[in-house]
Formats: sequence, structure tokens, C-alpha cells
Amino acid sequence: MNSTAENGRDELPPCRGRIMTGKLLAELTWLRVGGPAEWLFQPEDAEDLASFVKKLSPAVPLFVLGAGSNLIVRDGGMPGVVIRLGRQFGYVSIEGQTVRVGAAALDSRVAVKAADAGLDLTFLRTIPGTIGGAVRMNAGCYGTYFGDLCQQVTIVTRSGEIATIGNRQIGFRYRGCRLPADSVVVEAVLECRQDESAELVNRMESQIAYRNETQPTKIRTAGSTFRNPSGHSSGGQLDIDHTMKAWKLIDDAGMRGARRGNAVMSTKHPNFLVNEGGATATDLEELGEEVRARVLENSGIELEWEILRVGK
Repeated sequence: MNSTAENGRDELPPCRGRIMTGKLLAELTWLRVGGPAEWLFQPEDAEDLASFVKKLSPAVPLFVLGAGSNLIVRDGGMPGVVIRLGRQFGYVSIEGQTVRVGAAALDSRVAVKAADAGLDLTFLRTIPGTIGGAVRMNAGCYGTYFGDLCQQVTIVTRSGEIATIGNRQIGFRYRGCRLPADSVVVEAVLECRQDESAELVNRMESQIAYRNETQPTKIRTAGSTFRNPSGHSSGGQLDIDHTMKAWKLIDDAGMRGARRGNAVMSTKHPNFLVNEGGATATDLEELGEEVRARVLENSGIELEWEILRVGK
């Protein structure tokens, strides 16, 4: 640890994990943009994290960074503490039809390991990100959502408590849940349907082929930029009309291929915001806002960001 990091650590509670100061978050996000974190904390385990946040001043902002796949970190960076869960939180444990998984495990890896055991989590295979993000966003595709299978999650609260929360209390909804925003998801438990392993593998291969055919997958994107405006939650259950698509509204507004510097709306799929190399977070966010304005002008519909934008 360098001297700057040591000095920064003196201002924070003691911990067994690793603390760095000034870490450029552009190195940790898929879009490769973002200024430095004031502090980046990688806890040793859930108990280390709980002890740290319990003693941390409530005035210090907290932000949890997963795979950085659905995120724009602004160019001024992040004040306070950015928490990033490491490999210790990337475990996948399978017993019968139950999958217990750490929040840092990649969605795609969990899907593959479950398929090897004859359990169907194939919907996760093409979702970029980690299980922690899948909980927060109620990630889903192909008609299945994380909340459909999740039995419980374990969180560390801002007050430093380790708590297990059942499905109903999580409050899954379209692209979100009701967990406290300042809590940290550390584990999820899912109950899965059984199927033939070979069939599950074939299904995932077809999903990957379709994704590669219809979406930009080998360039710097952050997945879908805007939510489909017709998705909503009704009575606690998902009630989604898939007829209204954000990409179609963007296309109809003439914004396919629109650019600001090296920030571009993909010509292959216009709801994907692309960094062609050298774009800043400001370029990307301002292009996104221009798209929203043009769609509103053209259709009367106000698109909502699906990409999370944080920082200064």
C-alpha cells in the first residue's frame, strides 16, 4: 500500500481488508470512464465489512461497485467510500435445487455452474454484471426475473448489522427492489428448476448467438441505456407490456448512430451507448440526455435511464 493510501486509511475505521485512495474508477467500469474514488475499500469478509461501516461516520457517502457493467461514473470521481467485493464474495455453492451464491459472482458464471448441476439459471447467462447487481436491479430476460427464483438475500446494513431478508421483504419490482439503498448485498439464495444439463447448455449457446447477432458485444457499452417505458410493477407483481421498446423510440426519433465526440448510440442496437475510445463520462451522459430530449419531442414519451450515473 502506498503512502497516500496509508494516509487515507488513517481517516477511516480499522479493517482487515484493503483500502486505496485515488483509484481511477475508469479502470473498473465497462465504459472505461470515471474519475477517482476518494477511498476504495475491499473487505476481507462480511464481518469485516459490517465492522467497518458500523464505525464509519454517517456523513461519509458509501457506494457499492460491482462489475461496473451498467454504470457511468462521472469524470469528477466518487466522494466517500466505494466498496468493491472481491473474490471471497464470488463463491457458488449448490445443494439439491438450492444455489447459494456470493454477491461478487458473475451472473454468467453462476448460470454455467448451475447448468452443470442440472439447474436452470440460463436467464443469467447473457446478463452482464454480478449477483449483487442482479438483486438490486431484479435482473431478468427471456421471461424470467431474479425475484422469481430468489428465496432470500443477506445484506450488511449501514448501521453494521448482518441481516437475512426473505423474498417478500426484498420487494422485487420491475428493474429494482425495496432493499435500503445504503445496504450492501453479500449473498443470495435461489431455488431452481431442474432440467437436463445438455439442454440447458444448448439453450445458453442459443441465447449467446442471438445476443451477438442483435447487440454490440465486442465494444465498450454498458448494456441497455434506457428502460422500456412500458415496464412497471402492479400490486407487487411484474406486469410488463413488451410492445413499447426504447430502441424503437430512439430509432423513430432519428438517433440511431447519433454521436457526441467518441460517444455514440450504436447503429446495431440504438439503445446501446458506446464509447468508441476516448469518450468522457460527460460525452456519454450528454449524448444520453440529447437522446431523451429528442424522443420526448418526437413521441411525447420521457425515457428513463437504466444505466446508473454517479459521482461528481
